[in-house]
Amino acid sequence: MLRYPMNLIAQLAVEARSRVLFVVLDGIGDVAVGGRTPLEAANTPNMDALAEEASLGLSTPVAPGVAPGSGPGHLALFGYDPLHYSVGRGVLSALGIGLDLASNEVAARGNFATLAGDGTVSDRRAGRIPTALNEQLIARLQEEIRRIEDVDVRLYTEAEYRFVLVLSGPGLGGKVRDTDPGRVGLAPLPATPLTETPEDAKTARVLNEFIRRATQVLHELPEARRHTPPPNTVLVRGVDRLPDMPRFGEITKMRAGAVAVYPMYRGVARLVGMELLPIDLSGTGERTPAKLDACRRHAREYDYIYFHVKKTDSYGEDGDFEGKVSVIEEFDRSLPELLEAFEPDVVLITGDHSTPVPLRAHSWHPLPVLLRGPHVRRDGRRFTEANCRAGSLGHVRHVDLLPLVMANAGRLARFGA
Repeated sequence: MLRYPMNLIAQLAVEARSRVLFVVLDGIGDVAVGGRTPLEAANTPNMDALAEEASLGLSTPVAPGVAPGSGPGHLALFGYDPLHYSVGRGVLSALGIGLDLASNEVAARGNFATLAGDGTVSDRRAGRIPTALNEQLIARLQEEIRRIEDVDVRLYTEAEYRFVLVLSGPGLGGKVRDTDPGRVGLAPLPATPLTETPEDAKTARVLNEFIRRATQVLHELPEARRHTPPPNTVLVRGVDRLPDMPRFGEITKMRAGAVAVYPMYRGVARLVGMELLPIDLSGTGERTPAKLDACRRHAREYDYIYFHVKKTDSYGEDGDFEGKVSVIEEFDRSLPELLEAFEPDVVLITGDHSTPVPLRAHSWHPLPVLLRGPHVRRDGRRFTEANCRAGSLGHVRHVDLLPLVMANAGRLARFGA
């Protein structure tokens, strides 16, 4: 059964020739440092020009006080209420690197991390190790850990400190608690089943044995010991099986394309049925030129483009105010080329969740929202958190943004007689 707003959209969606650009500046929301947020401090003439012709507002990803992960934040933006449609981060990462999960497989997202001498986590990301080192470590771990009980173990590099773990075998469940304690100074948690089923108990047991073996192997690897801080353990998050999700395109009557380079975000787009625009994934960082090139070549084949920017979130997690400002400004410089490549009728800019620099973590703070279209109420202000608080959109939830966008694009029929 479809949940709100997808049940209503499915009833009211109509075909149209309009195009929608949906920009997600990951972790964009912030709180002031020295009187200004990164968005307020950034030089953003192009977003501000859009904002002059746009409605502004605030949006809560899930519920007041709830700090969401990237998966729930994105699902909500795409119209899927994350309180009803849930999926583990492991599935999204697996889909994002191009894997197709079978019915007897469980996926998890892994972090290389650093344990201190007292057994507590001193760095949850092992200093954001380079992807090349990740690949070396994954190759060695795969050599040493191929099977646990009657379960096959497969390991894949995702990027930097992140990897994907896939378990294949009989009797596996997908509901297991994360082992990441969520902050430094605490010991890793054991993998524990979230239900009393033997399937979840088996998956938890296999994961604990995998973590034990992986930690032992990493302590013995010279390439791991040479890095500072050393990646000497692994944390496991987002254990799940592949869910059956309603298709975004079938519900909205829009052909949707995704422009994202980081696997998790490519994965959530694949999960809901969006097509991935072909992007040159070589290199590191935002790969802005490659994303813009993909838009120039393919964007007009679509009615809806999801365009993702990652590093706003990364710098927020690192507590790097100036770094976050620099990514905002880089996107702003690219915005005219993006608009020219796609020629959208409606533009929405927001984030999946806030990542305030002082917190160095995802937070519950509402996100600034910019909605430009032919029928909006123009607020005539800069795109900042403070201006969005006073904007004409008011305060909404992420799941409300897709209907607002579609209405402004002329893609929703009238409700009732």
